[in-house]
Amino acid sequence: MAGDEVVALYDDAGRPYGAATRTRVRAANLRHGTTAILVFDSADRIYVHRRTAVKDVYPGLRDFCAGGVLLAGESPDDGAAREAFEELGVHGVELVRVGTADYADPMTRFVCFQYVCTYDGAIVWQPEEVSGGEWMTRSDLLAAVAADPGDFVPDSVETALHLVKGGVAPTTGFGRDSSDE
Repeated sequence: MAGDEVVALYDDAGRPYGAATRTRVRAANLRHGTTAILVFDSADRIYVHRRTAVKDVYPGLRDFCAGGVLLAGESPDDGAAREAFEELGVHGVELVRVGTADYADPMTRFVCFQYVCTYDGAIVWQPEEVSGGEWMTRSDLLAAVAADPGDFVPDSVETALHLVKGGVAPTTGFGRDSSDE
């Protein structure tokens, strides 16, 4: 994470239209592009990590999506691959795009390009961004969010929890029967 990264700005129709530094994006709450990747293993568990206390948005909270801002000129696919690798060391797997979502609160505003993948390799935390993590079953994650929603990043809960509940499949995007648990 770099304070002077140049971030892609997105209009209300979800199209890139310009760029600004991360510092300016945060200070003015400019609408920008992001990625969110749900990382599953072959046992259908989801990787849930804790954000470091120094993150500029939602420090110290748990998150079940890897991801981050899109850089100026970066495609969503390239940004998703970069973020999955930077945050968790995820590499060499197909990232399946499953949708887009809009999010806005007093801290951040963005269009999010959503992906899923299956990864059985070693998780390697980016020390500046991730302080810990664990694999969780869908039902355990849903129970943890229900028990303490304030411990989770609100944008992931609002924009991606339905993917966990709805049975998004890591290899094809959709089609998993959520009653399989």
